[in-house]
Amino acid sequence: MPKKKAAPESNYPYTEAQIAKGDWNPLWDQVRALDPDFIEAYLAFRSVPHRKGPLPPHIKELILIAINVATTHLYAPGARRHMQNALRLGATAEEILETIQLTTVLGIHAVNLAVPMLFEELERAGQPAPTSKAAPAPSGPKRKSPARSGSKK
Repeated sequence: MPKKKAAPESNYPYTEAQIAKGDWNPLWDQVRALDPDFIEAYLAFRSVPHRKGPLPPHIKELILIAINVATTHLYAPGARRHMQNALRLGATAEEILETIQLTTVLGIHAVNLAVPMLFEELERAGQPAPTSKAAPAPSGPKRKSPARSGSKK
């Protein structure tokens, strides 16, 4: 019986792993087209805390949510992607909400951006939205989050 040939080794294993994981930022496509070595080096560097360290994966995703909703960053597609990852890894709505709330030391804009997205992602994941016993349900129109995944303005 002839031996199967091994698949050729990729020159870009971190890039391919990021794409296969479904955690690819579409903005990286252009960087990859211009300089695939650069994006590979960036992803290798970026992957170190994901491969090592004491924090569980869902806590790492909570930190990435905080970075993406911070007033100095405000990157809605990244925040949405990391909310999806965190929910999939077992984070609760309350943990995500607390992460968003902790970013308010940089400004309330983090809450304005991220809370509507949290409600949308909970709905998409089939999970109930958290409610407060102290506050009545909002009576106004439901607010759509900015930068819906996949939408362009």
